[in-house]
Amino acid sequence: MAQSWLIELGNGVGRFFLNPLLYWTIILSILIGYKRIKAERQQFGLKIFDVFSEWKNTWLISLIFGFVLSILAIGAGFVFSYETILLLSGVTLLLSLTLRLSLLSPVYTIGAAYFLLLLSPFVLDYQSIIDPDLFEMPNFTALSILTAVLLSAEAFLLKRQGRNDTFPKMKAGRRGTWIGTHHLRKMTLIPFFVLIPSGSISSFASYWPYFSIGGETFSLVLVPFLIGFNHLVQGQLPEKAAARLSASLHVLSLVILVLALGSIYIGWLSLAAAVAGIIGREYFSYRHRIKDREKTPFFNQDDHGIKILAVIPGSAADRLGIAAGETITKVNGKKIADMDEFYYALQNSGAFFKLKVLGDNGEARFIQNALYEEDHHELGIITTFNRHRENKYA
Repeated sequence: MAQSWLIELGNGVGRFFLNPLLYWTIILSILIGYKRIKAERQQFGLKIFDVFSEWKNTWLISLIFGFVLSILAIGAGFVFSYETILLLSGVTLLLSLTLRLSLLSPVYTIGAAYFLLLLSPFVLDYQSIIDPDLFEMPNFTALSILTAVLLSAEAFLLKRQGRNDTFPKMKAGRRGTWIGTHHLRKMTLIPFFVLIPSGSISSFASYWPYFSIGGETFSLVLVPFLIGFNHLVQGQLPEKAAARLSASLHVLSLVILVLALGSIYIGWLSLAAAVAGIIGREYFSYRHRIKDREKTPFFNQDDHGIKILAVIPGSAADRLGIAAGETITKVNGKKIADMDEFYYALQNSGAFFKLKVLGDNGEARFIQNALYEEDHHELGIITTFNRHRENKYA
């Protein structure tokens, strides 16, 4: 029996590399990265983050949730037809063609696949090209449980958004001035094992597999599942908005999980889980947008210094722990009001400089360091003053 499991484990990993979604995810990451870099160069005159930044720092959560899902799916016995797995991949690929990561929440991708599976008997019976039994016996309860767990993974990704990890952008404010905004945006691929009918694995307990669609033997397949999100923030620190959105999604994932488990006994509750997921996700996104717009723009410049919109990774400012949302008020004791004053004060400081920085809590701290020849001419600080400024000091 152990030999059968090892053989199917190897076959399952091999099937992972046959799924086109794996290769499309790499292409998608490059397309989204280059699109963002183009916008960064247009607005700030330079590239801020590298091309794979939307994917960076996501692998830990991806592997943890992939492992948890694999244990859950194999232990409880989640059986899907191979056609259902391909349908999930196809729906995800089609939604991602828009290059909108907001459509890659599992409530949308699995939800769309759920409704396609639900309607397939009524559609396929009226045509002769596709086998009407192609999606026979879909596993709706297992799909709903997957949605809940993967939505929790999305919430954890949101929660891990660091102060300097979000993506800055400029937009016209209500008074004709430019204000800074941030995009909470990530994507990742979560690999997990599920069972498919027919293979060399046989049942090892009377209850297993619990979520079956028929059959007595099974195979393993490692499924690549793409998730992503994108939220615009302008009225608060991005990490605070991320924490609130994350908490909301955790609550929604619990609601979906309760409905999914209830569908074991009352079948139509899986449909309620799919509907609740889509409506709940839309509601929380809408509530975030409305409340954020009602607030005064957080990254708006004033006469008290220069508010930092972003910090270039690996720059001097990054090494010194300067963070987005803080305000630099003095350079070597001299007050500054814009980036030109900041640049000239910095260049006239000699080999060393001293900055007075106000945190977002209003507390002041002082940073002093040597100014090295290879350092960025403005230490790697991005503000709303950077818009359309020529890189004349490089």
